[in-house]
Amino acid sequence: MWIADKYIDHVKEETTEHPGESWDQMLLGFKLNKLRTKLLPKKGISKGYQKLEAMMMSFVADSLGRPDRYVWGNIFSPCEIIGCFGLSTLSIECLSCYFSGYHLEDFFIDYAQNTGIAPTLCSYHKTFVGAIDSGAVPVPEYAVTTSLSCDGNLNTFRYLEKKKGVPFTFLDVPYRDDEASVDYLAEQLKEFTAELERRFGTPFDMERLKKAIRIENETRKELMRFFELQSERYYPGELISHLYMMMGMHLLIGTQEFLDLIRFMIKDIENYPKFDGKKILWIHLLPFYQETLQSYFNASRKYQIIASDIIIDSMEEMDETKPFHALAKKIIRNLYNGSYSHKVDMVGKLADRFHPDAVIQFCHWGCKQSSGGSILLKEKLKEMDVPMLILDGDGIDRRNSHDGQIKTRLEAFLEMLETDDAEETEKEETAEREQKIC
Repeated sequence: MWIADKYIDHVKEETTEHPGESWDQMLLGFKLNKLRTKLLPKKGISKGYQKLEAMMMSFVADSLGRPDRYVWGNIFSPCEIIGCFGLSTLSIECLSCYFSGYHLEDFFIDYAQNTGIAPTLCSYHKTFVGAIDSGAVPVPEYAVTTSLSCDGNLNTFRYLEKKKGVPFTFLDVPYRDDEASVDYLAEQLKEFTAELERRFGTPFDMERLKKAIRIENETRKELMRFFELQSERYYPGELISHLYMMMGMHLLIGTQEFLDLIRFMIKDIENYPKFDGKKILWIHLLPFYQETLQSYFNASRKYQIIASDIIIDSMEEMDETKPFHALAKKIIRNLYNGSYSHKVDMVGKLADRFHPDAVIQFCHWGCKQSSGGSILLKEKLKEMDVPMLILDGDGIDRRNSHDGQIKTRLEAFLEMLETDDAEETEKEETAEREQKIC
């Protein structure tokens, strides 16, 4: 690993000194990492998560190697439509995580802020804006974003259009879930499809979109089955494994390749032993770099993340006979859209289905959505007798994530879970003894 670390240090130094000349070295690193994950997968984690990492590394490296065949998006962009044109969707949030792999997020964030970007903007967006503004990363021909979840989406894409000339489509997602709202968004999706057809010179194939939706429906059912099994069996992964799963569900959903992977993971997990530790349902973003969280959750036999709401943010089956309306309903009914009570209800359903021992919500710095309603969620879970921990930090900027505070709060919470479990066991044993005496 020291060779990889040396190369990371080299790319960071070159990028900070000559950002306009470092892209080829960054891209080479992505390609080398693609080979590494295939030939030398990480030890200590399951085969399924090894394959998932290799798939996402390959997807990003291959896509970035074809700048004329991908579009920028946010993680809720309709990749199913984009895929119908043989194009890849690269979300700016996920790309920022990959740039963070070179430890460049601090340089890019500072660069963005020094050019006038507000410090309060989400650090994922600032990382991306800094990467583009500095000239370190080339721009594609087109982009698309939605109003869903993050109010920074529109401003970021407007800024990139103004500064770098990247035209984009903005999908205005209604808060209301009714027929008029679905029709409104479906029409926007049709217009977006026509724009892709015009810009890239490829005719739209409706049957291809219907097939993608059929595959997506099957993928979602299989993934829920996998999460049910993961709540029963030990299946070693890492924090970043769940980030890769989130990427797959938003960038590769509707592809046979991703469905085949989930099916492999279902078969593979059946070879693993029963999990006797504490099962955690994770809410919102995953700070994959955070050392304390890694120490407790990476391939742990005591604490296992069994699912994350941001991976399965939509759970309903889609009607393939009306693909644009089906996609509109999926986007509108996303648990990150509308009032926070909608999210609370859906997380409650996930807790009912997977029976976690606890829920952890990570409140990403600068994200109003994640912190604003966390108390509502905690109240709901209290009614369900599910303990919840709220952690504050930054999903990507290491400087905004205080390890000491996270360590103190996490350890106290986990200790409480163990204490409650011990007390419950003691009560049960006492009741059994009293029953025998009687």
